[in-house]
Amino acid sequence: MTQTLTIPTSLEWHEDYLLILNQQKLPNTVEYIKLTNIEEYYDAIITLKVRGAPAIGITAAYGLAHAARQYETNDLAEFMDLFQRDKKYLAGSRPTAVNLVWALNRLENVLEHISSVNEAKTNLLHAAVQLHAEDEAVCRLIGEYGLSVLKDKQIVMTICNAGSIATSKYGTALAPFHLGREKGKAFQVYACETRPVLQGARLTAWELQQSGVDVTLITDSMAAHTMKERGVEAVIVGADRISANGDTANKIGTSMLAILCKHFNIPFYVAAPSSTFDLSIRNGNEIPIEERTREEITIVGGTLISPENVPVYNPAFDVTPHELITGIITEKGVLYPSFEESIQQSIG
Repeated sequence: MTQTLTIPTSLEWHEDYLLILNQQKLPNTVEYIKLTNIEEYYDAIITLKVRGAPAIGITAAYGLAHAARQYETNDLAEFMDLFQRDKKYLAGSRPTAVNLVWALNRLENVLEHISSVNEAKTNLLHAAVQLHAEDEAVCRLIGEYGLSVLKDKQIVMTICNAGSIATSKYGTALAPFHLGREKGKAFQVYACETRPVLQGARLTAWELQQSGVDVTLITDSMAAHTMKERGVEAVIVGADRISANGDTANKIGTSMLAILCKHFNIPFYVAAPSSTFDLSIRNGNEIPIEERTREEITIVGGTLISPENVPVYNPAFDVTPHELITGIITEKGVLYPSFEESIQQSIG
């Protein structure tokens, strides 16, 4: 039977719940789950059922709006107290992805001039729906600009999953591949497996196959050899936070690819929406790096693969210095060095 090729999506709002693609179960099981209360939204984010900076932000926005709809009060001051409590709760789920707090702050902004609890509830849900719709448009623009910088490139490497299931649709780093497929441009993508949670192996490889993109899976430690032997022409990655000078936090292993690109003289691109920039942070040294549980490294498929008592260091992200980045692809265009100036002009 012929496979129907389609770009998968991960988020769908319904009247009284958010339906999400459970990314813990991919690629073996395609399961959608309902989020009906704020604890389920928090759990989905922190356990990586939903992941990717834009998708985290959208999910948190729906979670906060959904929680506010359930407040049983008509007193505006009490409503605001409950809102601030839940905003703080959701903001603590993933510290590195700036889109999370950005989305929650955007919801808070629509409460500035409200005069009733009902108006507040309506405004919050409208803001979450608008944010969701905007993200799809933003990702398509990133894909168009990405195609422009990759116009003469065919063999491209990526890491982690910055695709349609990490956003509302299309993705950031994977957007040029999905759009290229729609427009008839063929890419050959090498996807790093992305230890320790294997988002490249489980998610990117699956997603690109669903969309009909030619993808080959490699382990993270094969990157240098693959660049040399397979003629990789560019690397494109996503981002969870970008500082004012262009230093970029992304999934652990990204900075390794940037260093290799410098050695092999390969262009290294970051793809991210303007919401991923944090201009309050001067450089990458100020970006908080999330550390996750030891079991993500010591256990694979339910089996212990290391000595039981070995110490573990498990940072989820690393920071790529701006001087290793060729360009940053945003919905507003492609930013080039000096990043401090181009970011200020375009984003600031």
